[in-house]
Amino acid sequence: MQIEIFVALGAAPPAFAHHPLLVGAGGEALSKRLGSLSLRLLREDGIEPLAACSYLANTGTSDAVAPHASMDELVEGFAIEKIGRAPAHFDPAELTKLNAKLLHALSYEAAAPRLAAAGIGGGAPFWEAVKHNLARFSDARDLWSMVEGPVVPVIEDAAFAARATGLLPPEPWDETTWAAWTGAVAAATGLKGRALYHPLRLALTGREHGPELKKLLPLIGRARALARLQGEPA
Repeated sequence: MQIEIFVALGAAPPAFAHHPLLVGAGGEALSKRLGSLSLRLLREDGIEPLAACSYLANTGTSDAVAPHASMDELVEGFAIEKIGRAPAHFDPAELTKLNAKLLHALSYEAAAPRLAAAGIGGGAPFWEAVKHNLARFSDARDLWSMVEGPVVPVIEDAAFAARATGLLPPEPWDETTWAAWTGAVAAATGLKGRALYHPLRLALTGREHGPELKKLLPLIGRARALARLQGEPA
């Protein structure tokens, strides 16, 4: 019908190609009633446009699903002939993983305008410290709160925290500060491994997991680190 409309209007019909039927991860039929499949909700869920395009361009082919740096790169490697006739599986979990990989490879120059728009500081050092912990770009706002605060510290052992506080070196700090400080704390307490690092992470960030503290500590700064080690929100 569409071709007949083009012909009736005196226009040359475009070349059409058809993607095979998309099915769910388990082979089940997809329905338009599933709101999670709409572009609007994918966008609201933090899926990068380039991640969605990269995923769909490789779905149904034998090519590995991988992030692309740009649409030009994606188009250059795309060929409709690669897409098979069998139903192609759409797996939201795979799309989420692809989204994370794209963010992990995103340069600071590309991220900077979005960070500024979100009120996130720290510049390139912060982006390089946290980007490998992102599943969605919005996660950066949450991770910035570990730097900017206020963080409610978790003090597992007050005596240990006091000992570590006394060994906190003066600024300026850089990525070597964490190793130097924890080395001094280890020598003074005899602790190592999880017994050494876990209580320090809880005190400094209030969390069990997060970006590398050797990169995060200089951004937190001595004043905030000192307050947190003393159990004060900062």
